[in-house]
Amino acid sequence: QAHALSPLAALWRWQTARRLRTPPRYTAPVPVICIGNLNVGGTGKTPVVQDLVTGLAEKGLRPVVLSRGYGGQIAGPVAVVPADHTARDVGDEPLLLAQFTPVWVARDRAMGARAVVEAGAGDVIVLDDGFQNPTLAKDLSVLVVDAERGFGNGRVMPAGPLREPVAAGLSRAAALVTMGPASPGRQLAQSLGPQAPPHLSGELAPLQTGLSLAGAPVIAFAGIGRPERFFASLRDQGADLIATHPLADHAPLADAFLRRVIQDARARGARVMTTEKDAMRLPDWARREVQVLPVRVQWHGQNLMEFCATALGL
Repeated sequence: QAHALSPLAALWRWQTARRLRTPPRYTAPVPVICIGNLNVGGTGKTPVVQDLVTGLAEKGLRPVVLSRGYGGQIAGPVAVVPADHTARDVGDEPLLLAQFTPVWVARDRAMGARAVVEAGAGDVIVLDDGFQNPTLAKDLSVLVVDAERGFGNGRVMPAGPLREPVAAGLSRAAALVTMGPASPGRQLAQSLGPQAPPHLSGELAPLQTGLSLAGAPVIAFAGIGRPERFFASLRDQGADLIATHPLADHAPLADAFLRRVIQDARARGARVMTTEKDAMRLPDWARREVQVLPVRVQWHGQNLMEFCATALGL
């Protein structure tokens, strides 16, 4: 099937390369760090962005995230206000990141960056996604990839999972971050040979909140890039996972679905659990019924903030 789709993949590849040759429309007077990926779908990019902005803030800087606001209705540019906005307005990822740092959403990245600068919202712009968007000049671009899935069959959409060829993407990246166990991440980086940029490695680990899941019956749902990774984290925490509901990334959480899951959990004496990102899409009535397992990046060696600060002289 991948071979049959090769002509369409070639057209996609040509269109992407042509778009990337377009000169930037805006160059910000503050550093712009782009955190992107080559794969369609989840690679662990949002926790990496969260970790980076937290580290930059601890360093005394004022980072602001600029996002397209995928899944939201507001075109922007607009600053995300968690008390006023919902995931339907600005998207679940911007709403989650706004718990940690100022976030702006804008379909037009160049216009969004200009608005951030004119508002004096921060002194470092972290561009969430946008690696294939040439409208805003980037000072540093970082690619995030799933350590175990890698780049799939290495083909561009629709013949494979990639937005552009691996070699083309790596040529514009200052660093490659593999998310997952250290060994497969190291093997993936080594397999890329001399074309690979500096490699950083990290994986998601549950935040220690004092909530014990040992032996607890749990019904879990997740609408992220790899729901099975979230379910595995619950098992690692000792949860007795009696039912799982994997959903599509950013999938709407219908009231009927949530009521069914909650009723099932009550009947079986179980907890209902989901991810931080999914929790952003919960209706108000369901928030008291669903528990969240927060996760954070644990780095295997140098962290991304240290790399970016050194590279940009921050």
